[in-house]
Amino acid sequence: MFVAYLIATDDSVAYAVTLISKILKSEYEKRKWWLLHNPRNPIVKYLMWRRAYKLAKELEKEFKQ
Repeated sequence: MFVAYLIATDDSVAYAVTLISKILKSEYEKRKWWLLHNPRNPIVKYLMWRRAYKLAKELEKEFKQ
């Protein structure tokens, strides 16, 4: 309630709240991206291995022909 009063009365507080929310959103997106693309994550590691294995099998088929 107090923060809402400050936002309504002072433009600089509203601007600061806006900036803080943007910083928090970008920090969330950064951590989410890192979690989903970090090769030390076992799930990501497995997905990378599976993709490479499928590509290797396709290349092996092409070379045998």
